[in-house]
Amino acid sequence: MSLYDDVAKVLIPEDVLQARVRSLAEEINHLYRDDDFPLLICILKGAFVFLADLTRHLTFRHEVDFMVISSYGSGTVSSGVVRILLDLERSIEGRHVLIVEDIIDTGRTMDYITRNLRTRHPTSLRICTLLSKPSRREIDVPLDFVGFEVPDEFVVGYGLDFAEAYRNLPFIGVLKPEVVR
Repeated sequence: MSLYDDVAKVLIPEDVLQARVRSLAEEINHLYRDDDFPLLICILKGAFVFLADLTRHLTFRHEVDFMVISSYGSGTVSSGVVRILLDLERSIEGRHVLIVEDIIDTGRTMDYITRNLRTRHPTSLRICTLLSKPSRREIDVPLDFVGFEVPDEFVVGYGLDFAEAYRNLPFIGVLKPEVVR
């Protein structure tokens, strides 16, 4: 039995996903120059695959740092409690910052992150998310770059997980109901 057998449907196929990551990078390339030297903050664990592909298409000098934020635990619905489990290694004061996230759902986690990071006085703070789920939004967070809008379904693949599994799927999919029970 393969992990592919647990997938009920593919929402975003691999080729469509890769094409959109390239076009997002092109949009971002128009915003920054080498002398801006922005810091890309990857929100772990879900955004690491997206960041890896995105950064290879960026044409300007940049740095990467990581944060681990927890709001889901092992469930399929956000707990509503947001915690920073791993913070940045460097100061962002006076820096251009681009947050790279896998999915914006309720908006609670990103609202918490952006409020926290603004207290650190970056020059600019922007958000790039692969997926947005506007039907679940509770807090409106301004998104600068959005890969795809997805329906109100629990999605996995391309870094997104269910109980730490399925991150290695090369597409965005929905698991069979019996798998997530």
